[in-house]
Amino acid sequence: MQLSERGLALIKEHEGLRLHAYRCPAKVWTIGYGSTGPHVRAGLRIDAAQAEALLRDDVARFEEGVGRIAGYCTQGQYDALVCFAFNLGFGALMSSTLLKKHKAGDHRAAAAEFARWVTAGGRRLPGLVRRRAAEAELYLS
Repeated sequence: MQLSERGLALIKEHEGLRLHAYRCPAKVWTIGYGSTGPHVRAGLRIDAAQAEALLRDDVARFEEGVGRIAGYCTQGQYDALVCFAFNLGFGALMSSTLLKKHKAGDHRAAAAEFARWVTAGGRRLPGLVRRRAAEAELYLS
């Protein structure tokens, strides 16, 4: 499967576009549409085309990972799991009760698990509350 345009739009909306490197609330260097990793460092600047390319590369990694571990998914479930992993990292998804409930076929309970992941740096963030609600809605669509 591949992330749909709806899933991609959710990532873009909640990550926002930043063309200069910044530290996110979890204190991780970030650029573009939420791209992190060793390629991001203080002072880095990119343009919109580079941000889009980074996003596509990052999404491809999460698409592959979700496809490998999630089992059967509807498009909405797949999109929501990719968006979740994109934001929190693949390790968080792999160890989550959300994934366990998804794989067990308990989709309502899996959707409810999104709401548990709304803190960064030890603080509950309104933006994460909105994002998780959008992911849960997408998951159930």
